Amino acid sequence: MLHNVNLDNYFARIGYAGERVATLEVLQALHRLHPRAIPFENLNPLTRRAVKLDLESIEHKLVDQHRGGYCFEQNALLANVLTQLGFNITPLLGRVLWGREADAPVPPRTHMVLRIDLDDEAWIADVGFGSVTLPAPLRLATGLAQRTQLGTFRLADASRDARYLEVQAADESWTRVYRFDLQPVEWIDYETSNWYTSTSPDSIFASNLIVCRVLSEVRLTLLNDRLYERAADGQIISERQITSVDELAACLHGQFGLNTGDIDLADVFERIRTPANRV
Repeated sequence: MLHNVNLDNYFARIGYAGERVATLEVLQALHRLHPRAIPFENLNPLTRRAVKLDLESIEHKLVDQHRGGYCFEQNALLANVLTQLGFNITPLLGRVLWGREADAPVPPRTHMVLRIDLDDEAWIADVGFGSVTLPAPLRLATGLAQRTQLGTFRLADASRDARYLEVQAADESWTRVYRFDLQPVEWIDYETSNWYTSTSPDSIFASNLIVCRVLSEVRLTLLNDRLYERAADGQIISERQITSVDELAACLHGQFGLNTGDIDLADVFERIRTPANRV
């Protein structure tokens, strides 16, 4: 990570005006504000554009251009900011289990997670998981139900060197989000995972539009041409269908705050609209 993000620009982007020190309060504030301001989105993979992981490109896209990104971009940006503030960061990799059957084949390691060691206590930070993005850092402690503003999470043992992240559903059952290894990885390791995630025809991001934003009390998710508003327990509050390219543009700009000026939204809409909408 040879490049340092401009902290003034980043803090202005997420609306942070607090102290610039390595404390739990600062970590919690940045983790809360980042996903509210910088949405999860996969417009680059969907439109066959490269997802670049050098920090200059990430900063230009997510901060300067007011775009969003997925885990490798979002968490790399946060990691650089935290490192500049004096936090001790360890990069980790995980396997996404969200939406998969229990007996499904083991997925590749395609999710970036951050470990933060602070005052003799370890935390997990993740501002880039889309529909279940953490609104706050979690203590790296197994079996502890950790309530946040948008849901209750816990970590569970997967093996000696791995943990599950789980989220509590409305019926109080627990659903696995992903499994992550505790062994550190090198930053270069994310390049191969990112290549698969952004280019493989088997990747969900190559053929579906997924845009997510964490707000103070609800989550917004755009899955292809369906916009969902969900409560903290995951229950759907509202759902509507996007029926035109103009409506898609208004949604991406209004609900998600995305600058899509250089994206061919007519092509995107044609690819994501449901068959019932086709003429």
